[in-house]
Amino acid sequence: MASSGEELSSSSPDWADSGTDLSCPELAGASASLLDSGEDFEVLEDDDDDLSELPPLEDVGRARTPAKEDARPSEQAPGEAAEDPQEWLDVLGSGLLKKKTLVPGRGAESRPRKGQDVTVRLKAMLEDGSVVEESPGLTFTLGDCDVLQALDLCVQLLEMGETALIVSDAKYCYGSQGRSPDVPPNAALTLEVELLEARDAPDLELLDGKEKIGLANRKRERGNFYYQQADYVLAINSYDIALKVIGSSSKVDFSPEEEAELLDVKVKCLNNLAASQLKLDHYEAALKSCNLVLEHQPGNIKALFRKGKVLAQQGEYREAIPILKAALKLEPSNKTIHAELSKLVKKHADQKSVETEMYRKMLGNPSAGGAPAKCKDKLSWSIPWKWLFGATAIALGGVALSVVIAARN
Repeated sequence: MASSGEELSSSSPDWADSGTDLSCPELAGASASLLDSGEDFEVLEDDDDDLSELPPLEDVGRARTPAKEDARPSEQAPGEAAEDPQEWLDVLGSGLLKKKTLVPGRGAESRPRKGQDVTVRLKAMLEDGSVVEESPGLTFTLGDCDVLQALDLCVQLLEMGETALIVSDAKYCYGSQGRSPDVPPNAALTLEVELLEARDAPDLELLDGKEKIGLANRKRERGNFYYQQADYVLAINSYDIALKVIGSSSKVDFSPEEEAELLDVKVKCLNNLAASQLKLDHYEAALKSCNLVLEHQPGNIKALFRKGKVLAQQGEYREAIPILKAALKLEPSNKTIHAELSKLVKKHADQKSVETEMYRKMLGNPSAGGAPAKCKDKLSWSIPWKWLFGATAIALGGVALSVVIAARN
């Protein structure tokens, strides 16, 4: 997990998980082992900030997905002729993700398409053969990265009814984080998968309020899982999908309570999206996400804090300082905002000193020592002489004019 400087309080999570199913309501029987377990976790911010006093980032249950690394083909197909390397398909061409057919399916034309909801029978094992995941009917949306990448990528290659063995590098499973307590860090997993069903995903316009909220929350939770794994690109992908669900048009009327809950989920997604974008130094995108939050909730402390951080990262200290002051006013005891604000005030003062010195050099006054004082003295003497010269010239001009007029008369 990316350790983050924005260490958020775990004592007051934004909401409690109501469930961990991976699918639509009718598929709730599919145990959500490859998605979120329901455990609360925190999405952390920057490595150099202490956010222990900042209200928790919009968090949610930690994803549980089977996954891991390479197991040798010969060890992965008990009772099969798996030793023949010709039988293994190198899915990515790198040797890090392999697939082998154990039971043939109904033909290539029966393969599922991205965007469909698929249901699979799953069994996940470590290299020593111990089973860490087993589900008779796991359902997820293909191509949305709702489950481990190894599973998401390989199921697209399965034929209906096909049973296959998949071995994957940790990179496409739980990575260096592992999954406590049963999947150690960097552990190889072998997945035995059978494709049971594939059907079109439900029409977003026809989802009722409860279904839409549940779907958006599952996508958001998946984004939180990827954030914890420090995979900010996939986190952004999941948050974007959640926002797309929330923003989709609907032919169903929602109650005021459902509308309010959808707005709450949207704000959480945007806040977490900004955190992910900030991790990738996508400052303009992060600023836009923060501004969208503040349009709905002008007093959202996390959005104010991150907006201040984004502006500070861009060197806009003058704009960042009042924003952090606004956040501090809402949360006066927040030590993290205090620390960040103090740091920015110092940086701003240093920046102004540098600018002052630069202007001084541009005006031909490179130092603040004796030379400027001399110039000042010289200037203070030169001004009266100039005025005296001007007054004399005017007086002489007046005399000359008088003489001319007198001569003409």
